[in-house]
Amino acid sequence: MSQTLENLASAIERGKVDKVSPYPPDLKGELGADELTKQALDEGIAPNLILNESLMVGMGKIGDKFEIGKAFIPDMLISAKAMNAAMEHLKPYFDSGDMELKGDFIIGTVAGDLHDIGKNIVRMVLTGSGWNVIDLGSDVKADKFLDTLKDYPEAMVGMSALLTTTMMQMEETTKAIKEVSPNTKVFVGGAPLSEDFSNKIGADGYFPDPNKFSKFLGSLV
Repeated sequence: MSQTLENLASAIERGKVDKVSPYPPDLKGELGADELTKQALDEGIAPNLILNESLMVGMGKIGDKFEIGKAFIPDMLISAKAMNAAMEHLKPYFDSGDMELKGDFIIGTVAGDLHDIGKNIVRMVLTGSGWNVIDLGSDVKADKFLDTLKDYPEAMVGMSALLTTTMMQMEETTKAIKEVSPNTKVFVGGAPLSEDFSNKIGADGYFPDPNKFSKFLGSLV
């Protein structure tokens, strides 16, 4: 791996967004994910290589730390912010078809629920793992998921909920999706959920950890 890619992976893991970012304090004044991604492209490093050997490596490392309790949601959020800065440089290559994606993934927080932190973390982890993530935002009704599936018929779907009062929206949406497209895989996540709940509503899986979820989806392609 080139030094630029190593530095970029570290910037993603540590959450160093750009040179002017004060966080983390020990990297103050050093190049962040923004500048390092541009530098890698300027050096002629292929966008797929930047994604697979740098961005995915950095997100994988912070994900592994989160999995074993050595990193927490704020750490994931700042890493996701750094990832977002890097992806702005790679987005044109995704849009042009020059970069190979693993597939499409539709994600949203269900109707009646405005919480989106967990959903946003999953979005960035999956984006950094090479998925085309279609983020529908929060308070998403079943019809919106169905309409989006018309545009991305091969996509998988992920739903998030933080409130116990909105969990049942997942059952309604899952049922609606399965009626129209029985083969579409639907996954659910959120603090009040469980595997038993996922099974009860007919979803294809429940994952409380975004890193494990990303690895699982990778095993499907």
